[in-house]
Amino acid sequence: MKRIVLLMFGVVTLVVGALAQAGDFKVAVVRADVLLNKSPQYEAASKRLESEFSTRHKELDAQQKIIHGMETKLNRDSATMSEAELRKIERDVMSRKRDWKNAQDEFNDDLSIRRNEELGKLQRIVVEVIAAFAKQEKYDMILDNALYASEQVDITEKVLQKLKAEQSGAGSAK
Repeated sequence: MKRIVLLMFGVVTLVVGALAQAGDFKVAVVRADVLLNKSPQYEAASKRLESEFSTRHKELDAQQKIIHGMETKLNRDSATMSEAELRKIERDVMSRKRDWKNAQDEFNDDLSIRRNEELGKLQRIVVEVIAAFAKQEKYDMILDNALYASEQVDITEKVLQKLKAEQSGAGSAK
């Protein structure tokens, strides 16, 4: 497998090198992971998710504190409780724990789904901005996350500025 990857890398390097020598072949490298994490669109998506899920998160925390308080009381006062009262509280604690665990699992699933939706939107935006930048600047090829790229061909910061300009333009249009 490693040999195949190295062979593919060698072929791509030779092709790009030959094309670059053949004429005006403009190549650039962009670090898409940096664009995704540093873009204002990422920050906006994070804030949307936080806003959307903060109430449920606080409710889960409150439920967990109630359960913890019940367990503390049960441990502290179990010696003075009747057997029936002790079993009733234990069942209530177990039931609440089960309900909390189910609610926590549902919360995590919902958050994961929404996070993936937002990431998908963000990835599409980044790809569109990179493509528009490539057309505007007349690049023939833009590579993502090259093993090595000099600062001369790394256009990550330039594309990030475009993302910022697009976000500020979208923000002022709202």
